[in-house]
Amino acid sequence: MDGYKFVHSLRVRYSEIDGQKIVFNAHYLTYIDVAITEYFREVVRPLPDGEEFDFVLAKVVLEFKGSAYLDDILNIYCRTVRLGNSSFTVQFVIQRDETKETIVLAEVVYVSYDVHTRRAVPIPPVVRERIRAFEGLTD
Repeated sequence: MDGYKFVHSLRVRYSEIDGQKIVFNAHYLTYIDVAITEYFREVVRPLPDGEEFDFVLAKVVLEFKGSAYLDDILNIYCRTVRLGNSSFTVQFVIQRDETKETIVLAEVVYVSYDVHTRRAVPIPPVVRERIRAFEGLTD
C-alpha cells in the first residue's frame, strides 16, 4: 500500500469469529495491538542499554468498511504520522490479503509512558529518531 512501509499478516482464528461467523469487532483492536508490537520490534528495538520505552493507548478511532471471516489472511499496515512531545499518532489499514479489500481503517493515539511513575513522559530521543528515519518524517 502506498505510504505504508510496514505490514504484519495474521490469520483469523475460530475463537475470533462471532455468531454471525464474522470477526467480532473488538478483535480488530487486538490485531492493531499485534501490528504495533511488531512495528516497534522492527523499527525501534532493541534499545541501547539503559534506555526504556513503553506506551499506552490514549485514543482510537475505528472505521469498519467490511468484514473478515474465519481463515482470512489479514494484512495490517501501519505508519506513524505524527510525533508530539509525549504522544504519537499511528494510522492502520487492515486488508484481506486475497482480495486487497479494506476491512478496517484506524487511527490510534499512543502516549509514551513511565510504568514506574504511571505518568506520560517525553518520547525518548532514540525512539523519535528511529521512527523519523523509518517513516521519513521531518518534524
